[in-house]
Amino acid sequence: MITKEECFKQLREVIDATLSTVDENGNPQSRIIDIMHIEDDKIFFLTARGKHVYNEILNHPQVSYLCLNNNRSIRISGEAHKLEDQKHWIDLMFDENKFLNNVYPGAARYILEPFCIENGEMEYFDLTQKPIFRKSFKLGNGKITPKGFEITDACVGCATCFGACPQHAINEGTPYEIMKEHCLHCGRCFENCPMTAIIKL
Repeated sequence: MITKEECFKQLREVIDATLSTVDENGNPQSRIIDIMHIEDDKIFFLTARGKHVYNEILNHPQVSYLCLNNNRSIRISGEAHKLEDQKHWIDLMFDENKFLNNVYPGAARYILEPFCIENGEMEYFDLTQKPIFRKSFKLGNGKITPKGFEITDACVGCATCFGACPQHAINEGTPYEIMKEHCLHCGRCFENCPMTAIIKL
């Protein structure tokens, strides 16, 4: 069973992650921005004031981070906030990530601004096992958003969904039950149920 702390460890080991934002025209934008520090359920990163992503975050703070390592992904969704005490956070992150000194030597580092993501959601997704495994965690005061599918009391026990699931993630019962931690969210059960007894969350 994966823990939140183990997810944080993977994020720091991989470092490189894709940050997704929305630009001024409402178009999605993604780029690699390293995860520089993790503390108290908060994810910290830096970006320069001259970059488009800087204004995108200020204008649309809701962001998503995605890290992938050996077919195990971690996705973080939440609001990014610019931090006060710029020098403290920049110096801390440069100390933890020595390679940054080659990119922004000396005082050049202070063109950067520190941000953190807090009060969000983190989802772990492991494709290396069968059935697949997923688990969500709250960050700070964030909420876990229900996803996937659910079988309602309209189920008649015909087992069509049971046979349709590519991960065998459905248990027999009255009604049948989807094991959400093993669900691919593919929708085969939903599309094949003859009683329309399955709802999308």
